[in-house]
Amino acid sequence: MRYFFASAFAVAVLATSATATAQTSASGVTSTQQCAIGYVTGVGGSAQSVHEYLATPERDRYRYLTDNPIQCRVSDEGRASACTGITSLRHEKVSVYDDIDNETMAVVARIELDRGTYPAIIAVPRPDVQCGE
Repeated sequence: MRYFFASAFAVAVLATSATATAQTSASGVTSTQQCAIGYVTGVGGSAQSVHEYLATPERDRYRYLTDNPIQCRVSDEGRASACTGITSLRHEKVSVYDDIDNETMAVVARIELDRGTYPAIIAVPRPDVQCGE
C-alpha cells in the first residue's frame, strides 16, 4: 500500500512539473531571461521606435537610428519620461523592469540626452539583454 501511494505521489509531481515546463516554454519566458540586472548591447528607445527599427531592412537601420534620435521629457527631479525615438547602447548596465511582448522588454537605463544623462524606462529587443551577476 505504501508503494502505491509513493508511486502515485511521484507521478503527480512529474505531471505537475511537465505542465509547468510546457507553460513556460509556450509563453516564451525562460529562466535565463528573468533577471534583475543586465547589460544591453544594441538599441533601445520607445516601444514603437524599437518595433519600427526591427521591421526596417538591415541596410536601412543605421539611417533609421540617425533619423530618429531619442528625446525625452526631463522632470525637475531629474527623471526622463515620455521618450520617443531610439538610441544605441553599448554594454549599458540596466535594471530589467518588465516584459513588453515576445520581442521586447522594458528596462531602466541611463540615457544620454542633449541636457545630460538621465535614467529612463525604455524598450529593448529581448535578445540584446544579457543577464548580469
